[in-house]
Amino acid sequence: MEYAAGIDVGSTQTKAVLVDSARAIVARALINTGANVKRAGQAALDALSEQNGVPREQIGFVVGTGYGRYKIEAGNAQVTEISCHARGAHFLFPETRTVIDMGGQDTKAIKVGPEGNVVDFCMNDKCAAGTGRFLAGAADVLGLTLDEIGAISLRGTQPIKLTSVCTVFVESDILGYVAQRKKIEDILAGVHQAIAARTIGLVRRVGMESEITFTGGVARNLGMVRALEEKLGMPLNVSPEAHFIGALGAALYALDHVLAARREVPVPTDVPAEWVDQ
Repeated sequence: MEYAAGIDVGSTQTKAVLVDSARAIVARALINTGANVKRAGQAALDALSEQNGVPREQIGFVVGTGYGRYKIEAGNAQVTEISCHARGAHFLFPETRTVIDMGGQDTKAIKVGPEGNVVDFCMNDKCAAGTGRFLAGAADVLGLTLDEIGAISLRGTQPIKLTSVCTVFVESDILGYVAQRKKIEDILAGVHQAIAARTIGLVRRVGMESEITFTGGVARNLGMVRALEEKLGMPLNVSPEAHFIGALGAALYALDHVLAARREVPVPTDVPAEWVDQ
C-alpha cells in the first residue's frame, strides 16, 4: 500500500499527517518547530514513518504547508495553509462553508465552496492580537499555562473589558485588573471575548455562512470555542483533529497525486494556484 503525507510547519509547532489510499488517517506527529525549520519538517516526517512502521519509500508524495513549507526538504510540492485548512475542514465536515483558523501568529477567516475550494479569505497577518500568541501572553502574566486558561475562563461570570487588544500591552492591561482585585476567571473570560470579537470581524469580511469549522491549535481551547459561539450565535464544528487539519489537507492534496499516478483517479484539476512542484 502507498501512503501520502502532509506537513504543516507553523511558527510554533509542526504538525504532520499520514493517510493511506482510502483517505484514512494512519499516523499523526506534533513537534515544536524551534529555530531549525528544516529539521522540524524532517523530524515530523520521520515520526510518521516510525509510528506505523511505514518505510519512507512507501510514502508516495509529500506536500508541505504553513509558513515553513518551502524549507521541507522531503516535500514534493507546497500548498498554502489557507487551501489546506479549507480542504481538511471540508473533508471532515462536508457542509463547511466558513473556516476559522486560529494559530500561534495569525488568524484567518476562509470562505469555502461546495467542493472544499477557497472562495475568499481574510487574515490579521500584521498583528498578533486575536491569536495564540495573545493568549500565551495572557497566560504568562497570570502564571498559567495555555492548557489551563480556557477552562478557567469558562468560570467567568463578569468578563472584564480589555482597553487594548494589542499583544504588546496585554501584560500591563491584565496586571492592572489584577491590582483591582478582579477575578482571574473574569479577566480570562474578557480576554477570550476580545479575541472572539476581533475574529468575528474577519469572518464578516469574507461573508458568514451557515456552517463554520474551527481549526488550528487554539480550537482545543474550550473557552475560545464558547466565546466564538456566543459572538456568532451558532455552534462551531470542532474536530478532535482540529490541530492537524492543515496537515490533513496537505496530505489529501498529496494523495491526489499518488492516486493519479496509479490512474485510480483523474489528474486533479482543482490544484490551488499557489501549488509549486519541485
